[in-house]
Amino acid sequence: MTETQGTNNETELAVQNVKAYLLKHSTKSSISLYDHLSQVLSRILDERPDNAVDVFEDISKEVKQERFSKKLDTLHEESDVLATLEIAEVQKSLLMKNPETEQEDFESPLPNIMEMASSFEQAGVGLCRDEMFHIFLSIKQLVDMLPLKKCRLWGKILGIKGNYIVVEAEYLEGEDDEGMEEENEGEEEEAEEMQEEDDESAERMPKSTFKPPPSVPKEENRTGVNKYTYFVCGEPGRSWVKLPMVTPAQIVAARSIQKFFTGFLDTPIISYPPFPGNEANYLRAQIARISATTHVSPLGFYQFEGAEEEEEEEEEEEEGGAAKDSFEENPEFEGIPAAELTESLSNWVHHVQYILPQGRCVWVNISQKKEHGDEEEEEEEEEEEEEEEKDEGADQVQPEVGPPLLTPLSEDDETDIVPWTARVSSSLVPQYSIAVLRSNIWPGAYAFAGGKKFENFYLGWGDKYVRENYCQELVPKPQAEYPIGPEITEVDDPTLEEEERMKAELEEKRLAEEENEEEEEDAEEGDEGDDDD
Repeated sequence: MTETQGTNNETELAVQNVKAYLLKHSTKSSISLYDHLSQVLSRILDERPDNAVDVFEDISKEVKQERFSKKLDTLHEESDVLATLEIAEVQKSLLMKNPETEQEDFESPLPNIMEMASSFEQAGVGLCRDEMFHIFLSIKQLVDMLPLKKCRLWGKILGIKGNYIVVEAEYLEGEDDEGMEEENEGEEEEAEEMQEEDDESAERMPKSTFKPPPSVPKEENRTGVNKYTYFVCGEPGRSWVKLPMVTPAQIVAARSIQKFFTGFLDTPIISYPPFPGNEANYLRAQIARISATTHVSPLGFYQFEGAEEEEEEEEEEEEGGAAKDSFEENPEFEGIPAAELTESLSNWVHHVQYILPQGRCVWVNISQKKEHGDEEEEEEEEEEEEEEEKDEGADQVQPEVGPPLLTPLSEDDETDIVPWTARVSSSLVPQYSIAVLRSNIWPGAYAFAGGKKFENFYLGWGDKYVRENYCQELVPKPQAEYPIGPEITEVDDPTLEEEERMKAELEEKRLAEEENEEEEEDAEEGDEGDDDD
């Protein structure tokens, strides 16, 4: 064998070893480097891209992804767009026409959200046009589903994990929230059943004589703080959820706490003082408080119903009549220039009733005698005397009074902070500018007025401004159950030696007393003998 043949054999052996190495399968992916390079080179030759050396790594990565796409469930590229795709699928229904609602001469309470958005955009307030348009379409779906008389975009409340888009609505006459009332009645019945079960289980336990103070009744639907119905949703296109009616206890408790919203209506509210409800109830209470403080309108836009009989009503109020609680639009309103609206707050008025410290717009005397309804006659007789005593002092209770409707903003309390800041939208073109009003008490509440139009809008966290750092009210110290003294203080048991010593001392004391008694008897007998002599 010649040297040339030996060299060729060595070369072939080396090539076979290299090929064997390239054909070696991976223990993780079960493929070989030879197969992978063959696929990459075949793709490069098929596509013939420019600057193939620059895209070699990308092509190699794509080949791997195509091979393993069926075996892996989650890829980073897919998980990044899941939330966006989900929202897009939800909002796809907003862009579809509903032929059932396309009728001629159909009066719809749907507000012109885009016109309002344009005005607030001029004032530098509000949301982007895309979001406002989606909200507009979402409100249209709500209006098409429910028999509403009025509907307006109240605002947007921000939360930690989710937000709330709030719509203020009013049902047509005779179309009240029957479903909500039935739901409330069902909850009350369940509470009564649970209370009866607790009473049965506690029959053998001692009964407490404590009687809680009477609760303040909530205002009926279409009156006071429950004048309007509110709907919320997290994103445009999602289902609207109707908020429950608010109670005075919830408003009073909401004034004592500050909480950030989470974006989930069923979240419990953990606070002190305890709040009677979950996040849906707290959200409804905050909406009522914000509306009562920040919903304003230009002077003269609204007027009380029956303005022609204004003098007679004023006389009735002076004699103790009820305050005015209803108003209507003034058809003769011609608008107020923006310069005048910003110069004086007297040209703005509140058109939502003031919430009294009791938690209602109309004060009610809870100390008056109430009807017992279906209560037993025995309980009526037992409580009759107590209620008569309360009735004697009922006339002495001073009713809570607040500012009436359509009160100018210039009369707002300014002890803690200046409540309002007014400005024009543009000082460069004042003839086409609008007046913008910002609330300093509730940051995020705005109002604008231009010509014969005005609107209110809220965009914030739903918390009131606090000048100093917020400090939660501390839980009071528990009351002492009994006084600590020697009469009830426990002592250690004596030992055996102490008991014997104590017995010996008692025995000596007893013997000494007997000796004293004998000596006293002997002395008395001696005295009697001397007397006989």
